[in-house]
Order: sequence, then C-alpha cells, then structure tokens
Amino acid sequence: MAAFRDIEEVSQGLLSLLGANRAEAQQRRLLGRHEQVVERLLETQDGAEKQLREILIMEKEVAQSLLNAKEQVHQGGVELQQLEAGLQEAGEEDTRLKASLLQLTRELEELKEIEADLERQEKEVDEDTTITIPSAVYVAQLYHQVSKIEWDYECEPGMIKGGMFECHGVPRLC
Repeated sequence: MAAFRDIEEVSQGLLSLLGANRAEAQQRRLLGRHEQVVERLLETQDGAEKQLREILIMEKEVAQSLLNAKEQVHQGGVELQQLEAGLQEAGEEDTRLKASLLQLTRELEELKEIEADLERQEKEVDEDTTITIPSAVYVAQLYHQVSKIEWDYECEPGMIKGGMFECHGVPRLC
C-alpha cells in the first residue's frame, strides 16, 4: 500500500516536471526515485510470494495432519466398537458361567446331602451289623450245641454251609 502511494507520488512528480518544464536534474532525481519505488515494489512482491508459498506449505501440512487425525479417530472408533463387542461377549460368557456355577453348586449340595445320607445309612448298617453279628453267632453256637452241626463261616454271603459228622453214630454231611 505504501508502495502504491510512492508510485502515485512519483507519477505526480513526473507530471509536474513535464508541466513546469524544469531542469533535467529534477527529472533524473524523479526517475531514480521511481526506480527505487519499483525495486521496493518487486521486493515486497517477492516477500509476499514467499510468504504465500510458506502459507500454502503450512496449509498442506495442517490438512495432512487433519486427515491423519480423522483416520486415527476412525480407527479409534473401530477399535472401540471391537472392544464393546468383546465386552458384550465377555458379559454374556460371564452370565453363562455364573448360571453354570450356580447349577454346579446346587448339584454339589445335592451330592453332599446324598453323601451325608449314605454315610448315615452306612453307619446305621454298621451299627445293625455289629448288633446282629453277636446274636447270629449266639444262634449258630446254640444250633451247634443242639444239632452238632459244624458251620462253615467262610462261605459266601447269603449261603449257609455246615456239616454234621455224627448223627446217631453214623457220620453224615448235610
């Protein structure tokens, strides 16, 4: 802007010189001044072009940075969706495992109850057996004394074996 004012000033000076018919020295001075103004204008123009190129380079860098940021945001969104899907799957798996754990806990409690019942029944059977065996031995001894039968206690459960060796003077096996 200042350069245009200087050009205007030089132009008016040239017009006044032509109009007044002054000396050649004043004309040279104005021409020199005109050359300075033109040089300044060219320097200003070069500086403006340089600044414009720098601005364009910066704009390209900013645009590239913006594109990179948008791509990162997009990738972050995709990753977030994947993480949310994984979280949902993990939640479903957790729910399923909790239900399975609850069912297994119930089964374990049932098995513990069954085991306790079996232990109680086994204890009752043991008590019954210990009570029954002495009475069975007593009965067997009583039969032996009365019938003179030798009982085989080594036989399988549910079988009764015995032998009578003298019955009225004749040995026999039963």
